[in-house]
Amino acid sequence: MNWDDLRIVAAVRDEGTYAGASARLRIDETTVGRRLARIERALGLRLFEAADGVRKPTRQCEMVLTHVQAMAAHVAEIGRVGEGLPGPAGRFRIASTNAVAEEILSPRAGRFLAQNPGLILQFLTSSENVKFSRWQADLAIRLRKPDKGDFTITKLGEFSLYLIEPSAEADAAPIICVYPDDLGPIPESQFLKAKGLQEHSRFVTDNIRVIRTLIETHRAVGILPDYLCAELLADRRLRATQLPRSRDVWLLVQNHLKRDAAARLVIDWVRDCFQAFSRG
Repeated sequence: MNWDDLRIVAAVRDEGTYAGASARLRIDETTVGRRLARIERALGLRLFEAADGVRKPTRQCEMVLTHVQAMAAHVAEIGRVGEGLPGPAGRFRIASTNAVAEEILSPRAGRFLAQNPGLILQFLTSSENVKFSRWQADLAIRLRKPDKGDFTITKLGEFSLYLIEPSAEADAAPIICVYPDDLGPIPESQFLKAKGLQEHSRFVTDNIRVIRTLIETHRAVGILPDYLCAELLADRRLRATQLPRSRDVWLLVQNHLKRDAAARLVIDWVRDCFQAFSRG
């Protein structure tokens, strides 16, 4: 069934003639007859009888029109969907690491969505960088600056880093937590290597929440960003040393979204989420 064809059935019923339906729908009268015949063939029904120069609907046609009227009402409702949503509307996919989504974005998402009922946020989270293509994400928050790409990139801020270790001597040497070899260039790995700790590591993971959990046992040494270790810094059984280098945070935005009003709202919200980490 074609909705345009079904509209012709209603128009012929209301106007009583092909000519009247033609004028109402602004299509050729021959087209009205041809498309009406197409519906009758598809349904295996005769929809109109000619009586005194007027097209009168058959009983089967009245049954069809009941559904057509319901469809017309739904079409009208669809057209009014946007009227009840003040402000810009759209769905935006934000790629980030698990910890950034959980600790920084999620706590602030509820208020933002309440203030913007026309917006939908989809978080694409992973311990690794989600592939940033036009079809997978609209915005991405990265902890490493990409070398190149067809997108706009700006700096969101910096995370301070802390080496956290047990403050008291223990019978056994603490477990040293490090990152996988492919993360060798990051400041955390560089610091551990320079201090001679990397070679003595006994725990390897790219999940910083796992590292934090192990540090909480007071049996491990590891490096964490400031947003994830506030409680650990207050723990007297642990000793924290701030690293000389911080970790930059970058925002990647698809170029086609830069002039989109709804996208600008989301971009500004992401920036606000990282305001506390802006060192400028």
